[in-house]
Amino acid sequence: MDLKILGVASSMREESYSTRALKLVLDKTEKNGGGDAETRLLDLRKLQLPMYNPEENSSPELEKVTEHVKWADAFVLASPDYHGSMSGVMKNFLDFFWSDFAGKTFGYVCASHEKGLTVMDQMRTAVRQCYGWSMPYGISVNSDQDFDLQGNITNQNVVSRIETIARDLTVYGSLIADQYKKDLQGEKSNTFAARYRS
Repeated sequence: MDLKILGVASSMREESYSTRALKLVLDKTEKNGGGDAETRLLDLRKLQLPMYNPEENSSPELEKVTEHVKWADAFVLASPDYHGSMSGVMKNFLDFFWSDFAGKTFGYVCASHEKGLTVMDQMRTAVRQCYGWSMPYGISVNSDQDFDLQGNITNQNVVSRIETIARDLTVYGSLIADQYKKDLQGEKSNTFAARYRS
């Protein structure tokens, strides 16, 4: 199967370093990941979702984002480090689409001067609560140390990490997506996928 990977950018900066790193991950995933993959980029700065309201959820922006989310088998979430936490628009995105994450694989990118560990941990925690699967590592970029003045990545360790996650997300994401779909269509009750059968 061709794995469908959605990159979700959640910075409000036009020249966002987390979005730049995310684009490189998606590019590497399509070119030389571990299998066949198709990618899309969802930039929440350009497609602004309304604030999540459980009583009223309809807007043209929400319909566009919903189509992308339903399409995806796997995700790469990218956020700047805002005081040790993910961006507000990323949290809002997760609040809207929590029910669509079960059985899907997630990778993480963070732009941070502090390595972004708590940011990625918080995104992992939210995804785990929604029965999604997370890569056991992420990518942290530092605008002052990892990029030149033109916005190109100069840190070869980051380049290597991008290549690794592109390969691993494609390989493990495909395995999980394939098994999850089989479990949805099967009859075994001793799998978490059983609760999502219609």
